[in-house]
Amino acid sequence: MTLNNIPALNESLYKRLRPIALVFSIIVILMVASLRSIHWETNISFIWLAGFHSTVNAITAIGLILAYYFIKIKKDIKRHKQLMILNIILSGVFLLSYVVYHITTPETKYCFEGNIRYLYFVLLATHIILAAIIMPMVIFTFLRAYTGFIPLHKKMARWAFPVWLYVAITGPILYLMLRPCM
Repeated sequence: MTLNNIPALNESLYKRLRPIALVFSIIVILMVASLRSIHWETNISFIWLAGFHSTVNAITAIGLILAYYFIKIKKDIKRHKQLMILNIILSGVFLLSYVVYHITTPETKYCFEGNIRYLYFVLLATHIILAAIIMPMVIFTFLRAYTGFIPLHKKMARWAFPVWLYVAITGPILYLMLRPCM
């Protein structure tokens, strides 16, 4: 892939989009943090969304690994970019359905005892904390690539990639651990 696929540096666009990205990140974090206090009564069951979330997370994990492969091994910027846009779209779909699920569906309690319970809650705690952290990281990593700040994009991606991958992988694991309790 040639360097023609790397966007030209656009500092003014970055400066215009950065505050929007910051405000969006704060709003999403506050909204997700307040989900436990919001409940919307409906006759429609959205319990199926838990499995949907797990599937979207699994597809995102595969997409992240492929995007990494295409940029690091194949040096294919175009394919990397396409996959990362797909991963961001998948994460957006996940976020919307996650909000719908949590405001319409009662919380499922973990039903097992013993060491597996401790493992579940360690995975759950790290998943939740890192999921809150990764969303702004993804937005700003993408923003830096989109506006041509490639060296800064690469620096942030070194941190964002493993965190996002961990969140995408632990999501389905947690779902499978919780599924018998549903």
